Amino acid sequence: MRINGKGYIASVIFLVVFAVVSLWKVKGNQILYQYNEGLIFGTVYHITYQYSEDLQSEINALLKRFDKSLSPFNEESIIAAINRNDTTVRVDEYFKTVFNRSKEIYVASEGAFDPTVSPLINVWGFGFSKADDITPFKIDSLLQMVGMDKISLLSGKVIKKDRRMTLNFSAIAKGYSCDIVADFLDSKGIENYIVEIGGEIVAKGKNEKGKCWQVGIDKPILNTAGVTNEIECIASLCNGAMATSGNYRNFRYVDGKRVAHTIDPVSGYPVQHNLLSVTVIADDCMTADAYATAFMVLGVDKSLELAKKTPHIEALFICSAGADSTANAIVVTPGMKKYLN
Repeated sequence: MRINGKGYIASVIFLVVFAVVSLWKVKGNQILYQYNEGLIFGTVYHITYQYSEDLQSEINALLKRFDKSLSPFNEESIIAAINRNDTTVRVDEYFKTVFNRSKEIYVASEGAFDPTVSPLINVWGFGFSKADDITPFKIDSLLQMVGMDKISLLSGKVIKKDRRMTLNFSAIAKGYSCDIVADFLDSKGIENYIVEIGGEIVAKGKNEKGKCWQVGIDKPILNTAGVTNEIECIASLCNGAMATSGNYRNFRYVDGKRVAHTIDPVSGYPVQHNLLSVTVIADDCMTADAYATAFMVLGVDKSLELAKKTPHIEALFICSAGADSTANAIVVTPGMKKYLN
């Protein structure tokens, strides 16, 4: 699931996890590494963990409960009911947690991260609705129903200043779902695992080779013919979460100009800068996911300033080096270097 700087499911940034994912057993009493794969939220998940039992049925049940809370694609979900202005619905803990964290990051990013941005995404042709004629007047009108400062949570109910407002937590909920699965694995006493859902990742401990989990970060290549999985660099994760956002795979042309799907919720227009993708490492994937979106909106310079004053956030920015160059420019926060091979 995606909005804002990450687009929808079709534009998810694929991270290649370099791990053997079949069941294996070494000499002695070593516990098996289990591998689970499936579909959820319209995307694919891959989960590898060292445990004596296969937990996929429990994981699937957990993710389905999560889906019924926060998936805008599920008409029976809580968020879908709220978007229909169903006044009888009350939020659950999943919704409450992601709503409150979204508010915090909305404030910290000065509106760059905003789960109410769907009307703007739709008008630019990247959402549920077909693109409409775009005029400054229309953008100004849509901005009246955008802004997390115009929506609140009171006694389990969502209160909107404008009934036309909708919520889409796609740019944070998929990361949160990784955290939920990781918490479940922790509750089983599992010390070595990697959870990947649609490209967002939580990793803990070591892989079957006794090393930190190795995760590839895609090279952002403009390619209208299809997805290209070239690796820009590899991150080593022993204990942390990672999310990547980019605008190079999902774009359209408006009046002959290439328009990327990263929409600035403050201005109402697609961003115009040379940032192609950003990878964020944080303590939890919900935070990494949301900040990756915010950074794609803000661009490199403002993102570096925000990262500097945000605890436990590291980032890698891949930028276009210019029209005459086939190489990319890479910028990292100081603490990011320790994760890179």
